[in-house]
Amino acid sequence: MNILAIETSCDETGIAVLQKQNKKKCLDIKVLSNILVSQIHVHQKYGGVYPMLAKREHQKNLTPILEKALFEAKLLKSLKNKQSTISPQKLRTIEKILQKNQELLSPIKKSLLKYKKPDIKAIAVTVGPGLEPCLWVGVNFAKILGFYWNIPVIPVNHIEAHIIANWVGRESESIEQQVLNTKKLFPAICLIVSGGHTQLILMRDYGVYKIIGETRDDAAGECFDKTARILGLSYPGGPAIAKKATENKKSKQLNNYQIKLPRPMLYAKNYDFSFSGLKTAVLYDYKKRSKKITQSPEYIQEMSATIQQAIIDILIKKTIVAAKNVHAKTIILGGGVTANKELRYQLKEKITKEVPSVNYLIPHSKLCTDNAAMIGAVAFCNLDKQVNWKKINVNANLSISNI
Repeated sequence: MNILAIETSCDETGIAVLQKQNKKKCLDIKVLSNILVSQIHVHQKYGGVYPMLAKREHQKNLTPILEKALFEAKLLKSLKNKQSTISPQKLRTIEKILQKNQELLSPIKKSLLKYKKPDIKAIAVTVGPGLEPCLWVGVNFAKILGFYWNIPVIPVNHIEAHIIANWVGRESESIEQQVLNTKKLFPAICLIVSGGHTQLILMRDYGVYKIIGETRDDAAGECFDKTARILGLSYPGGPAIAKKATENKKSKQLNNYQIKLPRPMLYAKNYDFSFSGLKTAVLYDYKKRSKKITQSPEYIQEMSATIQQAIIDILIKKTIVAAKNVHAKTIILGGGVTANKELRYQLKEKITKEVPSVNYLIPHSKLCTDNAAMIGAVAFCNLDKQVNWKKINVNANLSISNI
């Protein structure tokens, strides 16, 4: 069974084709193709994502990467009859679907007329959470394909996809053998950390989730971005700060400026997060020092290392406490920030020391950021949620608790 997956929730345009051959739920998923086009170069000069610019880029990218994804999956086959046409009735439906995405009309028409319907049984698409203009581009694209190819569409929650990304690409790994049995896997504590979300989620089974903690203001990724901007570093802030933190570690001049940053809500009697105060503390420290110091490589490196460690300390402390309290059998990471090497390493060390019997699942680095493969993986868990394309809608604030 082949599924085509579409991801356009923010600033990454992704299309993937996944295949599943056995009936085991959520397991043994083979990625036939996973095409991703990043928009970082478009948004970098603004220091953040502009939704309407992102929407424009998605509209430009979707049809070419659809063809590329199908080609890599060996499912792209040209029509023999080059004079094929779309009936007036079908064309009217396509035009109606694309009322708010007119830029998609011409390229998708050409593609539909050029190639045969591929061997795809369903289409998976992100419906939320995310930036609404971006989500609609992917959803409307999925609607056209579902309508024209006459196949069902599966709506996917983006946060659930970050969790299920841990099951993608693990066919030959020994860890998979350890967690095939759900009794060994659940309950699990999922730490989801991205540009827009920082959440602790209790996972009792596939599709059974409860948010037990989340940020009350900025997400960890936003904190990285905003503090990087203060220091004059590039967007996205997470990788930029991580790079400077590594330079600081290598220089062995670890604490020249005696920088001290708070760990907000570290000992609060809940699982919630807060990163706004950390950002403010960085700004105050930056402003109280001379320009000569704040523009020096040594200060930027030391501040970056201190910011990164403060965020890591908060994330790890809350995760370990939650895992102990719910008697978790697994800790699962997901989201773009979890590509951070220090977070991965330090959390593993803490688990080994404090809860050694707990499984530790981290997605492959390339599957931490937004991608379509994780969207398709969720669809294999939710085959019973297939619907007619007409019923697909967008919810920019969709919660995983709605599943």
